Amino acid sequence: MTRTGTVLRRLVAVTAAALLGTAVAPSAAQAKPDPKAPREFVALHDVDPTIIQEMRYVTEHDFVGKPVDGYEKPLCILTRPAAQALHKAQAGLLRRGYSLKVYDCYRPQRAVDHFVRWAQDLGDQRMKPEFYPRVDKTRLFEDGYIAEKSGHSRGSTLDLTLVKLPALPTRAYVPGERLTPCYGPQKERFPDNSVDMGTGFDCFDTLAHTDDPRIQGVQRANRDLLRDALVAQGFENLPEEWWHYTFKPELFPDTYFDFPVARKSLGGRH
Repeated sequence: MTRTGTVLRRLVAVTAAALLGTAVAPSAAQAKPDPKAPREFVALHDVDPTIIQEMRYVTEHDFVGKPVDGYEKPLCILTRPAAQALHKAQAGLLRRGYSLKVYDCYRPQRAVDHFVRWAQDLGDQRMKPEFYPRVDKTRLFEDGYIAEKSGHSRGSTLDLTLVKLPALPTRAYVPGERLTPCYGPQKERFPDNSVDMGTGFDCFDTLAHTDDPRIQGVQRANRDLLRDALVAQGFENLPEEWWHYTFKPELFPDTYFDFPVARKSLGGRH
């Protein structure tokens, strides 16, 4: 056989082996499909469609500055008892001319991991002027703003606020726009159709502590109204964040789930 023939045979053999490997190698999706939510999880909209949803982490308007891993749809998912308790709180607030608005509900572990990677990247501070203007990024772990685990991943914790009815629209965030501090006067902060709580959502600042003594007047009354409505239905507030509440007892107090925020995670159930 000529040298050219030998080379051609080797090329054919290598090509065939490569094609065979491609044919039998499973794709990443086939190898590891996304987990599903346990049957105890529901979409909040199916329990109470009147609660306003402004799911921040599926957008670029968050402290990371981009959509967060695991948030595939702007959907609030909770354990059913938490959603039902929220529905009861909403019923009372509607009679007083207010509505609840949720910013975040169940949070997959992959999203928490995204937060951790972001906090370790000290070169990425694009959203600092709004969300943590008075906090050095090197202190986010030490000061408790970022952690490797979140109660949100257990399914009974959510972040929310109050909106005076009728609800006005909130304009969309424009990536790259000038940012203003989350603790500034309401008229100077990024516009939000919620009542004035003294800071914006996800404000990494001590002024966001629920009972910070600097919060007085209408701002104090608004925080107390939100807390009273939720505590009456079994929720507990995180003292460091006026927007953060957990329904007790939790169905999954020791489990941190990682299914994506999407309808498909619920298997089509209501």
